[in-house]
Amino acid sequence: MILNESLARFPCVSRLIVGAREVYRAQFRRVVYVKEFREFARMSLSCNRFTLRWKDRMPCLNDNLPHAGFDRHYVYHCAWAARVLASTRPTRHVDISSSIYFISMASAFMEVEFYDYRPPSIELDGLSVGSIDLLSLPFPDRSLLSISCMHVVEHIGLGRYGDPLDPTGDLKAMAELRRVLAKDGRLLFVVPVGKPKIMFNAHRIYSYDQIRECFSELELVEFSLIPDGPNPVGIIRGATQQMADEQNYGCGCFLFRSPSQ
Repeated sequence: MILNESLARFPCVSRLIVGAREVYRAQFRRVVYVKEFREFARMSLSCNRFTLRWKDRMPCLNDNLPHAGFDRHYVYHCAWAARVLASTRPTRHVDISSSIYFISMASAFMEVEFYDYRPPSIELDGLSVGSIDLLSLPFPDRSLLSISCMHVVEHIGLGRYGDPLDPTGDLKAMAELRRVLAKDGRLLFVVPVGKPKIMFNAHRIYSYDQIRECFSELELVEFSLIPDGPNPVGIIRGATQQMADEQNYGCGCFLFRSPSQ
C-alpha cells in the first residue's frame, strides 16, 4: 500500500519500474526462445522434413498469450457495417476510404466502389478502386443510395496522410457526404466518440452531439457503440448518448438515412 502511494506521487519512478519490468520480460523471452529452438532442433532430427537453421530464425516473442489480440475498433465496426449491408442489400455501394479488409469482404456479395486519397493496388471481382478527395467528391448531388465512410473523417485536415492542414477539414468532408447522399439513401458513418478533443496529428474524438448536429437533417436509424475501458464488451447495438459521452476513446457507429422527400 505504501509502495503504491509512493508510485502515485512520483509517476516518473513508476514509469522506470514498468520499463525495467518490460526489459526483464523481454530478456526472459529471448532466453526461452533460444532454449526452445535447441529443443525443437533436437526433436527434428528424427523427422528431417525441413531445413532448420539459426540464420533463418524469425522470433515472434509477443504472441504467447492466453487470448489472441485484435483491434477492437476495426474488427467490430467492420462487422457492424457488414451486417448493415447484409440487411439493406444495396445494388451498388460506395465506400470512401474505410478499411480495405471491409471492402474486400463486402465485394464478395455486392458491387463495391472504393475510393481513397491514396488508393491501394487491389484487384478483386466485384470491387473497383479509384482516387478521390473527400473534400470534393466527384458525384452529383443526391446521387448515391448507399455510402460508408468509417474511421476516416476524424483524420481529415491533420496532415497525417499527406493531406493539407485544415482545422475544418472534417466539417467539409461531412458536408460532402451529406451532399451526395440520395433521397432515402443510407450512410454508414464511424468516428471515435467520447470527450471531444484533437489528438494531433492522429485523430479527433467527437461528442455524440457534434455528430448529430453535423447530420441534423438526416434520420438516425441506428447508433451502436464499441466502448473502451478496462473491461470492454463487444459492440452495443442501440447504444445511448450517455454511453457515448462516458467514453474516452470509444467508437461510434452511426447509420443515417436521408428523408425520401
